[in-house]
Amino acid sequence: MTPSTHPLFWRHSSLPYVELRLVLDGRQVTYAPHSHQQWSVGAILAGQSEFLCADRLHYVEQGALVVMNPDQVHACNPRQGSPWAYYMMHLDKHWLADLLLQTGVRPQDLWCDTQSNTLRETSLFDGFVAMAGYLMSPRHKVDEKEQRLKTYLIGLFLQLDKHNQTTDDLLPTNPLYQVAAYLNEHCNEDRAIDSISAEFGYSAGYLVRSFKRLFHMTPHAYRLNRRVQLGQQALKQGEAISAVAQTTGFSDQSHFQRVFKQRVAATPDQYRRSVSEQDQDAARCK
Repeated sequence: MTPSTHPLFWRHSSLPYVELRLVLDGRQVTYAPHSHQQWSVGAILAGQSEFLCADRLHYVEQGALVVMNPDQVHACNPRQGSPWAYYMMHLDKHWLADLLLQTGVRPQDLWCDTQSNTLRETSLFDGFVAMAGYLMSPRHKVDEKEQRLKTYLIGLFLQLDKHNQTTDDLLPTNPLYQVAAYLNEHCNEDRAIDSISAEFGYSAGYLVRSFKRLFHMTPHAYRLNRRVQLGQQALKQGEAISAVAQTTGFSDQSHFQRVFKQRVAATPDQYRRSVSEQDQDAARCK
């Protein structure tokens, strides 16, 4: 039986655009600032936390939903002495944009960020918890789970989009996004930040300070975060941890494990085994 301190992950090979995590006892969980490529929504099941999202700090507690846009740096850590339990769901933004277009919620299939970081609507919270429990239950068929997920997301976005800003409020693109794109593409390389700074015409000190103001993490931390994202993808495919550590640019397996746990709140082995256990459960249900 999985200890309550270990996160539980749900995925299904027929629904590759969604991943769900349940943490029942997260009192010892600490997250370094990190980001995901997917759009994410979570439900606080117990306890209180300080939720940092971009440059906004929120107090959240049981009954709240938290929302993170793709590539938006965030961290959510429990207050000292507080219980801490939550669901967290990650959704592919392209699949989600297409769903919202096909159901008439949005007029285009290009992804548009949501504006709210927190929601305290009881019906939306209760609906999310019920939907998440439905997905994790082995009693339901995958097509039923998919329909339950879609139905909830349509209702959620009808509410979220009431608060969306217009494109008139968007800021012009910051040239530091070019540096971020380089770090994403070359994340498995250990090129010195001084050298990267010079290539883009910055001093190292200026780049680190400016990059941290924009992305809320240093260039080095941003590169590590991208390596972890690639590591998660490889672990889902069943690749060996040692091989993943090497191909994603970490100096050794222990370094990979340490950085991975800081950002995922699970060891690479816990994360990978959750996939195989689900495959076994799916096979038993056939």
